[in-house]
Amino acid sequence: MFSKRSLTPVPAAGAPAPSDGERSLIQRLFGNPALSAGGAGLFFLLAATATIVVAGDPSAGAPSVRMRLTQPGAPPPPGWREAMASDPTGAAPVTTDNLQLLPNGADAAPISGQAVISFPGGQDPGAVDNASQSLPPAPIAGLSAPGPGGGTLPIVSMDGRTPAQAYARPFQSNGKPKIALVIGGLGLNSKGTREAIEQLPADVTLSFVPYADGLQGWIDLARANGHEVLLEAPMEPNDYPDNDPGPYTLMAAGKPAETTQRLDWLLSRAVGYFGVTNYLGSKFVTSDAGMGAFMADLRQRGLAFVDDGSAARRAGDLPRASADRVVDDQLAGDAIDKQLLALEASALQNGQSLGAGFAYPITLAQVRACAAGLGQRGYQLAPASALTVRR
Repeated sequence: MFSKRSLTPVPAAGAPAPSDGERSLIQRLFGNPALSAGGAGLFFLLAATATIVVAGDPSAGAPSVRMRLTQPGAPPPPGWREAMASDPTGAAPVTTDNLQLLPNGADAAPISGQAVISFPGGQDPGAVDNASQSLPPAPIAGLSAPGPGGGTLPIVSMDGRTPAQAYARPFQSNGKPKIALVIGGLGLNSKGTREAIEQLPADVTLSFVPYADGLQGWIDLARANGHEVLLEAPMEPNDYPDNDPGPYTLMAAGKPAETTQRLDWLLSRAVGYFGVTNYLGSKFVTSDAGMGAFMADLRQRGLAFVDDGSAARRAGDLPRASADRVVDDQLAGDAIDKQLLALEASALQNGQSLGAGFAYPITLAQVRACAAGLGQRGYQLAPASALTVRR
C-alpha cells in the first residue's frame, strides 16, 4: 500500500548532507503542523505584498468622471416609492449619500468636493464625446432663492436674466429644419439614466422625475455632458387614482394656492433646469384654474414649459413648446422609426418639430441612431429650448 510521504527535505545533488543535529532540527520544524501552517501563511503574505508593490494601483489610468458633490433638496415624503416605478437593476443613483462611509447608525453629514468614478476596462463603448460641450454647473449666481424643506427655488435675477435663458443649451441655427427630442422619466432607473446622459448627443434634452434619489447629482452629470434639463411636474390623469403620479400631483380640482404650494415643493428639489414638462396630466391640463396657477408660477420664476402635446392649446406669457408626437407609444424599433421619420417630415414642412419619449432601452437605441444621421439628411438636431416661443 501507499506509505505516508516524509516531510524531511531531500538535499540537492552535490550538497553536503545535514548533520544529525541539523536533521533533527529540520524534522522538528517540518514535522510540527502549527509551524508548517504558520510558515505557509507567512510565505503567501509576503507573496501578496510583493504583487501589490509590483502591480501598483489597479485602477490607475482608467477613464473617470468627476462630479461636484452637492447637497440634494428636501427629501421626498413617505409613500412616493409606492407611487413611482423602482429601479429594477438595483444600481445606486448618483448621490452624495452613496459616497459616504459612516458607521452604522451615524448621521450622514453633507460633504463637498469631487467624486471620481472609474470605469473598469476602459471607456464605455456606447458613450459619445460630450465632455467638450459641457454646460456651466448649477446653481448660477443670482438665479435661486431659499425654498421649502431646505431646498432652493428658481428666480429671475436682478438684471432680468431668467433660468430659462441661463440654463438652456446655447444654440446657433444653420438654416436647416430643426428637430428637437426630449427623453423623460430619468432618475428612477440608474442604468437607463446613465445611458441617456452618456450615449445621447448633447443636443438631446433630458427630463427628470422630481422624486428621484440623488436628483441633483443626475442633473449635474447631465449638464456636464452638455444636456439641458427639464423637471417633470406630475399632473392628474383621467384615470386617477388608479394611475397615481405621486404625493405631490397637481390636481385639477385643487385650489390655486394648493397648486402653487405643491409646484414650489417640486421646483425646490434641485437646480439647473431651464423649464418644466408634464408627467401625465390628461385631466389637469383641462382645468383653467389649475393651469392658470401653474403657468403663473412658472412665469414668475422665469421658467419655460415644454409639454408632450397634451397642453398644446394652452398659451401663456412664458417660453412654450409642445411635442408634435410621442415617439415610443409603441415599444418596437420599426414603430419608433416611423415616428422619427414623421418628425422629419413635419420639420421639413414647418421648419421645426419636437418629439418626446421615455428612457426605454429601445427608445434610446433608435433615437441615438436617428440623431447620428440627421445632418446628412439635411436636418439640424436642436435642444428643446431652441423651439420655445412666447404664445
